[in-house]
Amino acid sequence: MSNGTNNPAIQRMNALLDEHSFVELGALVTSRSTDFNLNQQQTPSDGVVIGHGLIDGNLVFVFSQDASVLNGTIGEMHAKKIMSVYDMAMKMGAPVIGLLDCAGVRLQESVDALESIGAIYAKAVAASGVIPQIMGVFGPCGGGLSVLTSVSDFTLMTNDGRLFVNSPDTISGNRCETLDTASAGFQYQEAGNVDFVGDEAEVMDAIRKFVTVLPGCNVEEGCVEECMDDLNRAAENLQDKCKDVSLFASEISDNHVMVEAKAGYAKEMFTGFIKLNGITVGVVGNREEATVDGETVALGTNLTAAGCEKAADFVSFCDAFDIPVLSLTNTTGYEASVCAEKHLAKAAGRMVYAFANATVPKISFVIGQAVGSAYVAMNSKSLGTDLVYAFADANIAAMDASLAAKIMYAEDSADVIEQKAEEYREMNSGVMNAARRGYVDRIVEPADARKYLIAGFEMLFTKRVDGPYKKHGTK
Repeated sequence: MSNGTNNPAIQRMNALLDEHSFVELGALVTSRSTDFNLNQQQTPSDGVVIGHGLIDGNLVFVFSQDASVLNGTIGEMHAKKIMSVYDMAMKMGAPVIGLLDCAGVRLQESVDALESIGAIYAKAVAASGVIPQIMGVFGPCGGGLSVLTSVSDFTLMTNDGRLFVNSPDTISGNRCETLDTASAGFQYQEAGNVDFVGDEAEVMDAIRKFVTVLPGCNVEEGCVEECMDDLNRAAENLQDKCKDVSLFASEISDNHVMVEAKAGYAKEMFTGFIKLNGITVGVVGNREEATVDGETVALGTNLTAAGCEKAADFVSFCDAFDIPVLSLTNTTGYEASVCAEKHLAKAAGRMVYAFANATVPKISFVIGQAVGSAYVAMNSKSLGTDLVYAFADANIAAMDASLAAKIMYAEDSADVIEQKAEEYREMNSGVMNAARRGYVDRIVEPADARKYLIAGFEMLFTKRVDGPYKKHGTK
């Protein structure tokens, strides 16, 4: 049986869950293997504590690995306990939370342990899109177990955690002193595998915040709670927050609630959750600038491959769990570099697919520039978004007017090109041109943005879409 308050796995459970809500299950399970002197070692709970509890009153199922028992390694019974958590969570329609602290596969159990890892993968895949899966990395999480964090929906990590497929020192030409690929910083900022990094208390708090904005399962029709904010509240200084859409999202949200996903990765593309009239809404937006360590950093207005991949994954998650999607568009084109050309078309294709394929309520809000096919990719009317709002000073255009004139009148003088650019700008740029053609449904004043978004998503609440029969798409 797990040894109570001295057990780090139990301590993490109690820190995460509502007070006195944790109920442990399977506490008497131990390893069945006797090979390599395992029968001479105590394996209480076989190195993993499981059970259920509450987060802000919401039922969750949790497993927490105990590094004090065989370094938290995964063996047959250890894996069966984790699988039982998934089974219960699927029956009850509640999230699974894993608190990972594991040295890998239990070598004494050999192939049995390897097959056990595969069985955990299968459970996680079956649960994907049915219940939210959240993983917290509190120690080492390497090799096969690292795959579980990517099969899951959200991963959070302590500053001293270790997440890796291959240990840095085993990578040819690399040493962790020069590039620590297992570090929280690398996984959060460079690899994009982690949604949040902090100390242990901060990670627990962040997990709780994710749970409170997510539905328990995919048949709850999203996440809805009572709204305690003024539905007609004016959005203050919203026009000044268009460049950093994290500030924009926070301003329009009920009580300024905002939970960002993958905040450290591809900062030029914002993804996060807000509340509008008590309904959780997923926000995807082009971020032109951000505040880092107290300084404003320019991020540009181009779509990048990493940003498109980040957006695609987020929209797909929202669609699976009936979470409405709001896109905030401010883009002038695609990143132009040799490296970008290797990945950008496929990444943009994935984002286009995710937006067009999503059947949840979708609203597109043009808050700045919307130029060329990059604008189209950002959840435009042609991709099937239900409503398009725009600010009066937004610019929707096929191309920058000066560039368009240079292409169309390449043989003419500079004066002619300048004149034609102005004509093109008046005829084909701005928001009114798009609105006259039906591509913008409403021009909105910044102060009224919150109330019109609430009205829009309220109208779309009963949206139903029946597409053609297919097993699944290929992107």
